Amino acid sequence: MTDFIAAHWLDIVTTILGLAYILLEYKASIWMWLVGFLMQALGIVLYYQKGLYADCGMEFYYLAMTVYGYWRWIKPKANSQKPIAIRHFPKKAVGYWLLFIGIIWAFIYWLLVTFTNSNVPLADSFTTALSIVGIWALAHKYLEQWFIWIAVDIVTCALYFYKDIPFKASLYGLYVIIAIAGFIKWRQLMRADAK
Repeated sequence: MTDFIAAHWLDIVTTILGLAYILLEYKASIWMWLVGFLMQALGIVLYYQKGLYADCGMEFYYLAMTVYGYWRWIKPKANSQKPIAIRHFPKKAVGYWLLFIGIIWAFIYWLLVTFTNSNVPLADSFTTALSIVGIWALAHKYLEQWFIWIAVDIVTCALYFYKDIPFKASLYGLYVIIAIAGFIKWRQLMRADAK
């Protein structure tokens, strides 16, 4: 048992932080950004060790986005003293963002195939491309960011089991359930805020 824990300690710690992060996100708590920063810093090491290079690179983006997200959540809206509220993703922007996801997915896939020994370039690049948009949508408090995370979580759960990161894989399985509940909770918060 000690050998197993020693071999998976980083997976265990980032899993615990990840659970705290998603629960704070569910509550729309600003503290999620601090927990996320720590989780991403440790994730850089974990994903590099496991050969998930796109995920590793993504953690650097997440680090920057935790700072940006925190700033967006505390910064008052224009002409208001209140921070931004939960809102819908602009419908006119969906097509552009889907195109952006496709381009980023293809580019990251090409990088992984060309410059790394990744044996999961399609899934790794897919979750990374979606996550780039997902964290941006979260920073802007778009309700529909939950749909992005549901897709990311399903694919990541399978990918991490395959790559022998069992604790994080289980966490992503739980994330699917929490993301569905989070969508419902955020929709309620958005409706209450609109009254």
